[in-house]
This record gives sequence, structure tokens and C-alpha cells, in this order.
Amino acid sequence: MPVPRNIIEQIKQIVPPLNGTLHKGQSGRVGVLGGAMDYTGAPFFAAMSALRLGADLSHVICAPTAAQAIKSYSPDLIVHPILKEDAPQDKVKKELDSLLSRLHVLVLGPGLGREDYMQNYAKVALNLARSKAMFLVLDADALWLIGQDLSLVKGYRRAVLTPNVVEFKRLSEKAGVDTSVPPDEKAAEVSKRLGGVVVLQKGPKDLIAIDTTGEAASLAESGIRHVLDEESEKVKEVIEVDVEGGLKRCGGQGDVLSGTVGAMLAWGKCYEDGAFGDKSISASRLPILAAVGGSMVTRTSSKRAFHVEGRGLVTQDMIPYLAKAFAENFGEDLQAGERGRL
Repeated sequence: MPVPRNIIEQIKQIVPPLNGTLHKGQSGRVGVLGGAMDYTGAPFFAAMSALRLGADLSHVICAPTAAQAIKSYSPDLIVHPILKEDAPQDKVKKELDSLLSRLHVLVLGPGLGREDYMQNYAKVALNLARSKAMFLVLDADALWLIGQDLSLVKGYRRAVLTPNVVEFKRLSEKAGVDTSVPPDEKAAEVSKRLGGVVVLQKGPKDLIAIDTTGEAASLAESGIRHVLDEESEKVKEVIEVDVEGGLKRCGGQGDVLSGTVGAMLAWGKCYEDGAFGDKSISASRLPILAAVGGSMVTRTSSKRAFHVEGRGLVTQDMIPYLAKAFAENFGEDLQAGERGRL
């Protein structure tokens, strides 16, 4: 089933115009927290994918053991090696607080790992991001983190969770979803039990779900204000993205997805703040639009790269195709800036 046309049109509304009216940073400032001794590729893939989709600035917040490698991959990334294992936590928290205040979205998880000190820093960053009403993308070992304490994300409607098959099964069990719930309804049930977070369940077809009808959903906790009719905010919506993808499922494709969703959420924050657009789309709707858009673009870039590389496809082959994938789904004119929107 194709993504509904009205969803695609709404996604187009949150894409920054390329008409000369915006200054640097108003097309999105993305942060990726992850990267330790064993993991340097994942945060690079996420951060670079955000840039290649069209975010203005992309920051990687990592451990010093990963910083030099990540810096060597691209001079376009801004790398902050502040997550030191032996540093006083108050000092790192202050640095994180300052850094997050300059960003529109935080992507947590790519290359995070499960070492205690990295998990603790991720928890600090998540709580700081919530206090600033930032948009969040949680992937990989950030999903492991919230699985240990669901309250970290419960009720926060500015979050998008991007679990794969194994992560989704674990998250469903932690959330108490009954095994009798039909497979195509489980993502919505997880969303409901977690208070209306958006769940992007990765698979042969991506399922993106939100259910804010439960008691745990909170507009106030999410920093969503100026809502005239709170009853209208109680929704259940499941969107299937069956856009063709590549036949090779390479490790790291999920990092590309977290980066593209992060970029679209950063655009959404700029839209919410009035940098462009008419604010006709509620802030509570931005996470599901970003999840759908990121899924469509990532799957299409995988398809295009696979057509060239075939069985030898690796993640870095996908990134150069993100711009063309965006144009294929949302229009060449929007990608190339031939049609400006005020």
C-alpha cells in the first residue's frame, strides 16, 4: 500500500525552502551521541546521512577513543570527544547541556555500546534533551538503555524509536505487549504503552505507528503547547512504508535511517520555531512525518545503491544516493530548490 498522498504533502511542508531566505543552521542542526573504542562507523553514518539529506550542521558527541577515527572520515562533521570514561560526570553534564542547547535534534544510539560509562552519559543526555523539549531518535543501544527503564522515554511524544526485529521483540516484551496481539498491531501497542512515542518498526515493510489514546501520553511532558483541542491529539495511526529497498541488507543501514529521520526532525523543529512555513502542522505530528520521510528516503537510497553494487553493497555506498532518493520521493524541484516556498 503506497504512503498516503496527504502524508507526502505534509512532509513536503516541513522541508526547508532553498530560496535564499534562510541562514546557516535554519535547515537543521543535528547531534549524534555515540562512538567509543569499538564503534566509529555507526555515528559517522548517522551524522553524514543527516548532512547528505540536507541538514546544515552535524555534530558527533563521542568518547576520545573514537574521535580521531571519526574526524578522519570527513571534515564536514563537528566532533566533540567529551565522553571521557574517567571524567567527573558533573563536568560532562555541563558540556552536554551547553552543546544540546545549540541543536534541534539528538540521535542517540549509533555506536553507543553498552559500557556503563557510555550508557550513563546517554541517560544524562536523554534527560537533558527532554528538559529542552528537543526531538529525539533512539536506535541501537539507546533502545537497550530505555529497555532497562521505560520511564526514560515514556510519555515523551517528541521521540522516535527505530527498532529492528530483535530490538522490537525485546521492547515489546519490556512494554508488556501480549503475544496474542497481531503482528501488524504491535507497534501501535508499544507506542500506546510508552505514552505516544513514534515507533518505526523496521522490516521488509517498515511500520510507523503512534497511539496517544492511553493515559501515559502527555503534551505537557513533551513541551507541546498552544493546543486548542486536546481531544483531537488523541490519535492512533499506523503507516506502512512499502517503498522498494535494496535486496542486500547491510550492517549500518539502520544508522543511515536514524540520520535521515534525525535530519527531518531537525527540519521539523525549524518549522515549529517559525524559520519557515505557516505552522499549520502541529508539533505533535512532526515525529511521525519525519519517521515516514526518513524511511522512504533510506529504502530508496538502498535500492539505488544496490542496483549499482549488487551483492557487494556496503553502507557507505548508500549515502551518495540520499539526495536522489529524496528527489525520487518528494520531487526534483524541491530537492534542487527550483521552487521556493515562503
